[in-house]
Amino acid sequence: MTYFLALSGLMALIGLTIAAAATTGPFTAFGFALFAFGVLFGFFLIKRHFDEKDAAQH
Repeated sequence: MTYFLALSGLMALIGLTIAAAATTGPFTAFGFALFAFGVLFGFFLIKRHFDEKDAAQH
């Protein structure tokens, strides 16, 4: 799971880099969408980890 979390963080950084370097609207939107996907996927992985940990205790 840590590898996927690091990968999602890297995708978020790449998305911000694309959005910052973009000169047209579609590339800016793609960069922000990639950033949002990376952040949301990271939060999903963290939630999934703690859900599995909680389920194992019951």
